[in-house]
Amino acid sequence: MARVATIALLAAAWLAAPSPAAAQGLRPATIAGDAIPEPLTGARGDATRGRALVVERSSTCILCHSGPFPEQKFQGDLAPSLSGSGSRWSEGQLRLRLVDASRLNAATIMPSYYRVDELNRVGTSWRGKPILSAEQIEDIVAYLVTLRE
Repeated sequence: MARVATIALLAAAWLAAPSPAAAQGLRPATIAGDAIPEPLTGARGDATRGRALVVERSSTCILCHSGPFPEQKFQGDLAPSLSGSGSRWSEGQLRLRLVDASRLNAATIMPSYYRVDELNRVGTSWRGKPILSAEQIEDIVAYLVTLRE
C-alpha cells in the first residue's frame, strides 16, 4: 500500500512540477481526463510504420502483449491482447497509455514510453531519454486504432 501511495505522490509531483522533459526536446502533452487528445507531433502517425514497431521485439510491445501478428511465433501474455484495441480505446486514450500508463494505473508494469522525469530504477544509459520518440508513439497509435473487432 505504501508503494502505491508513493507512486501516486510521484505522479502528482510530475504533473505539478515544470517538466525537465521540455529541456530534453520532448514535446509536451496536454492530458484531458484519461486521454491525450492531440498528437504529440501535431500530425497523425503512419499505421504501417506503427505495425512494424509493434511487432519488433526492440519496441517491447509483444514481450507483454499478443495480437494479430501471425508472423510472430512468440507473443506475450502478461498484458491485454492488442486485438481490438481500436474498438476499446480512443486515439487519445491509446496515446496516454503509451506516453504514461501509470497515469491510469499506478501499479502498472507497463513502462512510460515517452515520459522521462520522475522515474525510478532507470538504467544510467537510458536516463533522460524516452523509449520511443513522439513520431514513433504517433505511428503506433495510428496502427492500434486500426485494430477493431
